[in-house]
Amino acid sequence: MRIYVTSVFVDDQEKALDFYTRVLGFQKKHDVPLGGPRWLTVVAPEQPEGPQVLLEPDGHPAVGPYKKALADDGIPAASFAVDDVQAEHDRLTALGVRFTQPPTEMGGNTTAVFDDTCGNLIQIIAL
Repeated sequence: MRIYVTSVFVDDQEKALDFYTRVLGFQKKHDVPLGGPRWLTVVAPEQPEGPQVLLEPDGHPAVGPYKKALADDGIPAASFAVDDVQAEHDRLTALGVRFTQPPTEMGGNTTAVFDDTCGNLIQIIAL
C-alpha cells in the first residue's frame, strides 16, 4: 500500500493553486473541471509521479468547524518534508508567509508551522 492522493481542504482552489505552486514550489498535476469545484492536485517537482495533494474545496458543512478547530489548537492539517527547515523558513518568510511556529527542535527533528492562506496550518519537517 502506498499514498496516492491526500487532501488539504481549501477555501478557494485558485488561491490555493497559486500558493501551493508559486510560493511552496509544487507543480500542478491534474486540473479537471467537475461542474464547479475541480479535481485539482499538485505534486513535488522531484516526484512528478509521486503522491499528490488534492486541493479539495471545503464546502462540506463539517469541514469548516474541523479546519477551525485544528487551526485554533495549532494542529497542522498536513506535513511536508524539506531538506533544511531553517532555509525553507527563511525563503517562505521572505515571500510573506506567516509562521505560527518558528523552526523548533523536536525529538531529533526540526519542524516549523505556517499558515497556507487557505485556512490550514502546514508543518514542514527535516528528517
